[in-house]
Amino acid sequence: MALPILSTDNILLNAEIENKESAIRLTGNVLVENGYVDSAYIEKMLEREELSSTYMGNFVAIPHGTEDAKYSVKESGIAIIQVPGGVDFGNGNIVKLLIGIAGKGDEHLEILSKIAIVLSEEENVMKIVNTSSKEEILAIFEGVN
Repeated sequence: MALPILSTDNILLNAEIENKESAIRLTGNVLVENGYVDSAYIEKMLEREELSSTYMGNFVAIPHGTEDAKYSVKESGIAIIQVPGGVDFGNGNIVKLLIGIAGKGDEHLEILSKIAIVLSEEENVMKIVNTSSKEEILAIFEGVN
């Protein structure tokens, strides 16, 4: 049976993270622990970050693997980590919302477009950062078609 792309198991609330590398590792670990990727994917996420920052603005970073990380992906999935205290992604960019993506084939493009729709509303970002409910986060993302 295929895993859901996003479930409450993939959401961490109130994470306290020291730095960018820890943030990316934590995001990757959620994907590993829930069966979306194998552990090699985390190194590919860190490699991807070296190429160019996955900081997107608006307190959001979207860590994901490099193009050649596809072999590490078992199922398409998203991990969401809420970091109310923020984590520094360099150049004064503070991230309060980490969205890790693993996409099989070209599915990551569809996943990214849905995430972009949700996060284009600053109000949605603040709701996700400030909620204490995994179900509310799930509802915000499920509201996108």
